Amino acid sequence: MNEFEEYTLDQFPLRDVFRSIKAMTHLYVFGQADNNDVYLVDGYVSKLDYPLSEKAMDNAIKKYQSIYQTYIEDTEAKVYYSIIPDKNCFLAEENGYPSYTYASMYEYMSRGLSNMTYIDISGLLSIDDFYRTDTHWKQESIVDVAKTLGNAMGVTLQAEYQTVTLDTPFYGVYYGQLGLPIEPDKISYLDYENFKDCKIVNHETGQEIPMYNLNKAEGRDPYEMFLSGSLSVITIDNPNATTDKELVIFRDSFGSSLTPLFVEGYAKITVLDARYLNEKMIGNYVVFDKQAVLFIHSTGVINNETAFK
Repeated sequence: MNEFEEYTLDQFPLRDVFRSIKAMTHLYVFGQADNNDVYLVDGYVSKLDYPLSEKAMDNAIKKYQSIYQTYIEDTEAKVYYSIIPDKNCFLAEENGYPSYTYASMYEYMSRGLSNMTYIDISGLLSIDDFYRTDTHWKQESIVDVAKTLGNAMGVTLQAEYQTVTLDTPFYGVYYGQLGLPIEPDKISYLDYENFKDCKIVNHETGQEIPMYNLNKAEGRDPYEMFLSGSLSVITIDNPNATTDKELVIFRDSFGSSLTPLFVEGYAKITVLDARYLNEKMIGNYVVFDKQAVLFIHSTGVINNETAFK
């Protein structure tokens, strides 16, 4: 039935035209500030994320602490966490849209995660670091973020990357939700000479995958080109790393584009998505010892009451 529903939507005559008319009527005729909680400011599309939910933050804290207490507490691993501000942090309040105080989230999380080291990256980001039609950040704009996180975890990152921009237009997740005909983005990725020697394994299938899956760049969600999307368990082995250190990352989809920027400094990186991976299975993939462990999620995930089950 899901396939039938998708088929009927695709076959609806002039569907996109009618959606655009509806969106323009809401925004320009009736003067509504948003269309289905999606709004447009200076060419950037975002989705309202309000109010701040203590239940959602408690769920995230509970998940972090449960993993810590079960697997990490009695080891020599060093544990860090960071929070990725979403586009609303730079758009909502100053343009009159409902918004919570992001400092309130950071303070609340710090009280619940006092046994972990917080790495603040909020001051490194601006609206220009995000795609106009999508929720995610641009990989070419977050090299300084990776360096800051690496430095805090004791690794110096100084690789020189080549920026490769795809010809295919990138219509982000908010493009369809807004329903207005705006210019698509261009999506780029950062190439590094040592990537070709890395062994990257998707443990859902046991098969090797590329750092950048260009087939997915042609699909419905081109952002899934980064590490093939939000897979639950990935390992990256780099024989040319500048150290013999290991990193374990608990991440969301933002981490798919961030993780490759750590590869230079770590002999092995284990990438876990706690939203999809059964917590009891973590020990099957990681034996915690002396690794650096980084929990990093976007504010949209942390403020989502169903993100962590």
